[in-house]
Amino acid sequence: MTTLPTTHVSFPAGAVTGESPVLAVHPLADGRYAVVTEATPFHPLDHTWPDQPADLGTLTVDGVAHPVVDCLTGGHGPAGEFLVGADIPVRRGDPEWSWLVLHVLATDPGAVTGRPAQLSVDADRRALLSAAHSGCHLLALALNAAIAPRWRKDPGRSDAFGSPDFDSLAMASSVMDTEASTDTYRLGKSLRKKGFTAEATEEFPALADALPALTEAVNAQLAAWVAADAPVRIEVPGPELTARRQWHCELPAGSAAIACGGTHLHHLGELAELRTELTLSEDGSELIAVTRPKRA
Repeated sequence: MTTLPTTHVSFPAGAVTGESPVLAVHPLADGRYAVVTEATPFHPLDHTWPDQPADLGTLTVDGVAHPVVDCLTGGHGPAGEFLVGADIPVRRGDPEWSWLVLHVLATDPGAVTGRPAQLSVDADRRALLSAAHSGCHLLALALNAAIAPRWRKDPGRSDAFGSPDFDSLAMASSVMDTEASTDTYRLGKSLRKKGFTAEATEEFPALADALPALTEAVNAQLAAWVAADAPVRIEVPGPELTARRQWHCELPAGSAAIACGGTHLHHLGELAELRTELTLSEDGSELIAVTRPKRA
């Protein structure tokens, strides 16, 4: 296979359509086909942190519309290897590799290499995923602030507003769908060594007993931010899939920034409501936040 360039992407700006030449068609191990274009508005599933699901939509060549049933990250290595998703042995951005958005089709599209393709993302689905992803970041900031008193010492990492960054220090997994984001936090020995306490103290009750008040505080903050209709933008240093992008939100208390490769709202007024539900796992080892956006 001829060396392919890293795909240029337009999804950080919110694009859902585009046109680009087809560079290659590669058969996948499961019988499907991956179409590589020079540029795309499609957001692929990230192979290192698969939090936001792939965009779906259509790829049209010579008037024939092919459903894009999945969108994955591919890697084209220095020895000519073509690998997909979890099979890629290096982290995204390795300079020896080309990084590709793979538009996955259920059937062979035929001789389309070199032809211009019209790319169209399912815009409604994208909007739902973007709302869930923005809600996930807002939940992180609100939870950090609400849970801050439970730190006995400075853990050495703070968020944009100076709160100990519980979200990044305790994060086990973050997964979005069209209904909500689900963030799972480990409450184990490592976090306790950093200074966090989930047990009851003279100052506050055990975390399990504090969850109703904690949830109320987080939801009050989320409601205030939605009401402020804060603008949201993605800082993009370059068009490449591998560019290190940042989510920015101009909240009333100041600008918040979080490293992120996903898609987002343009302003919080696109939401009518954003609420989270906090629970503990049965054994108390994990805190689970399910955050549901309601679009305006």
